Amino acid sequence: MIPELACTAVAVCLYLNTLDADFCYDDSRAIKTNQDLLPETPWTNVLHDDFWGTLLTHSGSHKSYRPLCTLSFRLNHALGGLRPWGYHLVNVGLHGAVTGLFTALCGPLLRGPGGAGPPWSLLAGLLFASHPAHTEAVAGVVGRADVGAALFFLLSVFCYARHCGLRRDLRPTGAFQTPTRHCDGDVGGGESGGGGGGGGVLRCWAWMLGSLLCAAASMLWKEQGVTVLAVSAAYDLLLVQRLRLRQVLLLLLGKKKDVPALQSVAVLSCWGVFLLSARLYWMGNKPPNFSNSDNPAADSPHLLTRTLTFLHLPAANAWLLLFPDKLSFDWSMDAVPLVSALADWRNLQSLAFYFVYVLLAVSGLRDPAGSANGTNGKASLANGKASSTTNGKASSTTNGKASSMTNGKASSMTNGKAIANGKPLPNGKHIANGNGYHPVLDANHNAPPENGAQKWLADGAARPPAPPRRSPLPPAESVVAFSLSLLTLPFLPATNLFFYVGFVIAERVLYIPSMGFSLLVALGARGLYARRPSGGGRALLLGLCGGLVLLNGVRTVQRNSDWSNEENLYRSGISVNPAKAWGNLGNVLKNQAKMAEAERAYRNALFYRGNMADMLYNLGLLLQETERFPEALHYYRLAIASRPTLASAYLNTGIVLMNQGSLEEARRTFSTCAEIPDENLKDPHAHKSSVTSCLYNLGKLLHEQGQQEASLNEAAERQYERAASLRPDYPAALMNLGAILHLNGKLPEAEAKYLRALQLKPDDAITRSNLRKLWNIMERQGLRTKAGSTG
Repeated sequence: MIPELACTAVAVCLYLNTLDADFCYDDSRAIKTNQDLLPETPWTNVLHDDFWGTLLTHSGSHKSYRPLCTLSFRLNHALGGLRPWGYHLVNVGLHGAVTGLFTALCGPLLRGPGGAGPPWSLLAGLLFASHPAHTEAVAGVVGRADVGAALFFLLSVFCYARHCGLRRDLRPTGAFQTPTRHCDGDVGGGESGGGGGGGGVLRCWAWMLGSLLCAAASMLWKEQGVTVLAVSAAYDLLLVQRLRLRQVLLLLLGKKKDVPALQSVAVLSCWGVFLLSARLYWMGNKPPNFSNSDNPAADSPHLLTRTLTFLHLPAANAWLLLFPDKLSFDWSMDAVPLVSALADWRNLQSLAFYFVYVLLAVSGLRDPAGSANGTNGKASLANGKASSTTNGKASSTTNGKASSMTNGKASSMTNGKAIANGKPLPNGKHIANGNGYHPVLDANHNAPPENGAQKWLADGAARPPAPPRRSPLPPAESVVAFSLSLLTLPFLPATNLFFYVGFVIAERVLYIPSMGFSLLVALGARGLYARRPSGGGRALLLGLCGGLVLLNGVRTVQRNSDWSNEENLYRSGISVNPAKAWGNLGNVLKNQAKMAEAERAYRNALFYRGNMADMLYNLGLLLQETERFPEALHYYRLAIASRPTLASAYLNTGIVLMNQGSLEEARRTFSTCAEIPDENLKDPHAHKSSVTSCLYNLGKLLHEQGQQEASLNEAAERQYERAASLRPDYPAALMNLGAILHLNGKLPEAEAKYLRALQLKPDDAITRSNLRKLWNIMERQGLRTKAGSTG
């Protein structure tokens, strides 16, 4: 427990400086403006909306279905409102828990024989705890989706490991028939005495059920979590069964019989198909739509460009794990230029990455040297005489005495004594292939007495050995293969291999795959340590490992300061994604009333990418607020040309035109805005608000001109009613609906909407002013009012 506790403590301490951080970047939309977090919103909305609060079946939905993460945000909101401290505290606590579980997972995989040598799981855990690429997942509140998914990801693996341990214990009793080798020090533990009756079978499959439920929970934290089912299958085949590539293929093709293992893998596969099918159905059987700036390669018309770029992106992600020096809050747009030609030097980086990856995969999956001896009918020699086996059965005699097989390895008897390599051994001990002493266990799995002497039957033949309860630790090759599985399988959804994703690189997506990377590095360090017999060489290696952890920790603490507030975050990203960073920095500076600096930031963003509709609109808004109306109008029109569905640009264009006296053009602009559908828009709620504001301003314009057209006013009223029905407890929608009812002369109905809006937002000055005007009109008309109900 010491390595686990130490790594957990380090993980928590490294992120203590995030507790005072503010909400940053995506936190605004996922938390500050997400209606699903509000207590007046039914919690069941979380089950139907995506991560950002948009209806999952809406054409503009991101399709990121993470209800467990959203519910955790809602709990934070219920306990502490919008104070960031509590949100960051949960993130740090989750990261500490994930680090402890990961360290426990590494323990039996990295332990030396007899527990000798340094605790390499400590190194793996410290590397994971301190990796700077994790700052986005831990310091950014929306990264909780990745950290929460990782927690249940590991819990699922632990439950499956317990299932494998009980499955192994059931084999000798006949509950399962095929003997197998197993990882000593199984992370799930093995329950002794589980081989009797149905109780053991129930416990075995209860752990399987726990693994499946944790896998579902992981997926409901973030979509990536479903890959734990494939990782669990890899754990079974590579660490429990210790199969190599050829054996895995034979097993999956049904040519190698291991019914229990096949049953477990089949259950994992069926559950995975069910979860993915259910998720696809729940999101409306339609994939999400992303803009070309989110993933430029996916929008490229050239097959070569798409292929080379998508092949390069895994190499770029691997570089972030190896050298996490240049990090960014956003890697979209031109942060990673497209690889459009074979002559691009980055193709060499891709080739180097895949060469090393294939080399590691081959070393982890190849058949070990010398495995042909004594198995599958291959010949072996004992004392210079041929001894053959068939499918692991003993079949030869030497000097008339019986020869026996233990786990598929042959030994021979000469005059009643066991020999190996032509030399007799004392006390009848048995050596197979020079790999050590293998005692024969009795029916109760007890080792033989008398210093391990082998028991004999009455006729002098050797007693057939029972399967051993525990075999040696998994070989390094098996751990290498599992590390690659843990690194690769959770990353597959981000590769654009099965479907296009809405990002180029996302550092938080590396949170789970970095477990495989950390395990692989620790395994390599253990191998180098074993090859350094001198104390000086080993001390140097341990010093280098400690230095690596220290450098990672310093970089993490430094990177955390970038995530302390949005201004620091966006300034840190200018070198990677200048267009996005300058644009977002302009928003921050504008909110700080630093108008000149904000204008420079917007213009810098447009210098790097001149067709960004949001930046054109934001610059126009700034110019409008500084009363530079002609310039503002110019940038609004550029924004509309870049994105014809940007309703807020139409709204402000119409307002500027009204101020300039161009009433007819303003009327046409508002009418055009009212006809824009909300399909395939990322934020349909903001769009609906802009459209209803356009209709309100249109009705107000017609009223002031004395040209009231009932049809237009009625249309505006219907739109406001629709907006209010979508958000029945949204004060702005109720206020706008009250205003249009007021204009249409429906005074009692307008009064009811105003009063309801004030119940939700009592300090809204505009609503109070409109209500006082309404009461004056109602009193002059002799209508009864509810004045006094507002206090």
